[in-house]
Amino acid sequence: TDLRPLDILSEVVPPSGLARGMRVFQVQGVRGFQLAASRPRTLGFPASRLFIHCDHFPEEFSIIVTLRVLSVPTKRNEYVFTLMAEESPGVLVGLRYAPDKLHFLFWSQERAGGWQTCVTFPNVSLFDNQWHTLVLAVSGESFSLTVDCSIPKDVVVETPFPTSLSVKRASFYLGNRRRRKGLFTGLLRQLVLLPGADATPQICTTMNFKVAMLSVPTVLQDLPAKPASNEVLKYPYETDTKATLGSRPPCTKQEKARLWFNASQRGLYLCNGSAWISMLEVKQRLDYVEEYQNLVTNSETMGIEVFTIPKVGLFAATANRYTPPGSAIYKWTDGKFVPYQNIPTYQAQSWKYFTIGKKIFLAVANFEQNDRGQEFSVIYKWSRRKEKFVTYQRITTHSARDWEAFVIEGEAFLAVVNHREGNNHNVDSVIYRWNPRTGLFETNQTIPTSGAYDWEFFTIGPYSFLAVANTFNGTSTKIYSHIYIWLNGSFQLFQSILTFGAADWEVFRIGDRVFLAVANSHSYDSGMLAPSNFYTINSSIYELNITAQMFVKFQDILTYSALDWEFFSVGDDSFLVVANSFDGFTFSVNSIIYRWQGYEGFVAAHHLPTVGCRDWEAFHTAEGSYLLYSSAKEPLSKVLKLKTT
Repeated sequence: TDLRPLDILSEVVPPSGLARGMRVFQVQGVRGFQLAASRPRTLGFPASRLFIHCDHFPEEFSIIVTLRVLSVPTKRNEYVFTLMAEESPGVLVGLRYAPDKLHFLFWSQERAGGWQTCVTFPNVSLFDNQWHTLVLAVSGESFSLTVDCSIPKDVVVETPFPTSLSVKRASFYLGNRRRRKGLFTGLLRQLVLLPGADATPQICTTMNFKVAMLSVPTVLQDLPAKPASNEVLKYPYETDTKATLGSRPPCTKQEKARLWFNASQRGLYLCNGSAWISMLEVKQRLDYVEEYQNLVTNSETMGIEVFTIPKVGLFAATANRYTPPGSAIYKWTDGKFVPYQNIPTYQAQSWKYFTIGKKIFLAVANFEQNDRGQEFSVIYKWSRRKEKFVTYQRITTHSARDWEAFVIEGEAFLAVVNHREGNNHNVDSVIYRWNPRTGLFETNQTIPTSGAYDWEFFTIGPYSFLAVANTFNGTSTKIYSHIYIWLNGSFQLFQSILTFGAADWEVFRIGDRVFLAVANSHSYDSGMLAPSNFYTINSSIYELNITAQMFVKFQDILTYSALDWEFFSVGDDSFLVVANSFDGFTFSVNSIIYRWQGYEGFVAAHHLPTVGCRDWEAFHTAEGSYLLYSSAKEPLSKVLKLKTT
């Protein structure tokens, strides 16, 4: 021979396609042949096709095999390949495996009548549902097996491999010994005979030893993910990959070609090595909203925060008006929120959940002083041992309304909205920076605000922004709210927008478009005549204009003392729900869900009866999608379920 690799596997594959009894499967992103049991002889070919210039098997050689083995019953052998003479049932050369063993067979004609020798390699475990590459090197009495380029297993036997093993009128058979018994049931990717050399140095040069390649049939080599234009795959292949159920799993190179079935959205996704690609998805559409749970609260609720603690569960924190009994945390249990923990608060306005590394925090904005006349807002830390939130840090605040947590360039920040100090509404709100050395938040920057209600942090490309909702400057609610941009280590003024008792900012994205919605609560100016209704006014949606580098008004929506916007999606549809709290006559006012209608903007879709609605939160569970609203006028919040079609 000329010492070229002899690709046994490729000889069985005709140029026009696959041979009968062969199917291509892809597992873990790697393709292999599955061999059928009906007609073993069809998976054979004459040895003369490989040994063109010589009719003897090489005296020294390596056999390279890449396979994926299925579990086999005890005491059962399966053949990877055999070389057999046409007139004899004996195996001239063969390779078979049993549980925890690999056997190499050869026929020695040096003895009278011939003799079959079996070289056994013990403790070879291939039944782990993984691909493996084996290199069997043969030289005289020495036999060496290397599995996945690990330390070789060496065996020396009394009977050497014959120096002149005739292959006249002999044939190779793939995965069998010319009969159905012992048929190979796994997947075979590579089967190569390399005369005259130990192939280990050639094979063990790649990082992925388990699928190292010396010579692989074209049909099994990587194909383009999609055929060009209308071309169909020349070699169709199948896969036995299993579909993962549940929440979104990771998609990396290890998960390539795996499937994920999202039961809640009825979607089937394929991992391409970096992202989940939708293959089949039934897009849900919001049909109607139904009342799901009446959540009795400690007292009137000013704000709510829904959050998930990994490996613990879904929670909702309510910011309640009175102490005692303070505010409460509820846990989602058996499809309902149930009381979990009470925390003393002082006319709490809002909660903010955030994490720093593995630490989990929950900050409350207290509006009033405690029993000792001290005015603190408090950061609580989740205790994994107690499975409760415990006091972590107290921060002096002034009629705090809201917390916002965010990260810029790897550093954690926490911003508080100070509403007023005594009767003075023109006070500084404060941005705190996390000090990893002390494990505490420290003052980083102060920003002048006027009776402010809300912070909203967002990013656009590499830029970070912080918007404040200014509500009242002592004489008027018709004042400017401001958007700040992070430059050179601090927030600097980016844009000012005229608002009317602004209570909330909500940033959201639809496609590549960025929007910012303000909830205007009332229009009052001590120096002007009173309007017919302070509370029936427009709230506005602004859109970022990249060319002008500013937010411009996109749409006005008539609201009734709006205190909150919440953006959410159902399928491909986008929605905004507004918290209407008072129309000038009654607190029993419909809050409204608006559906995104493209060129038309947001159009009213659902009218929801609410009482003094203060805050909305959208959340999802395995059972579906929900809205939770808090009432600032009665000790009852409601969970609403979004019914979809």
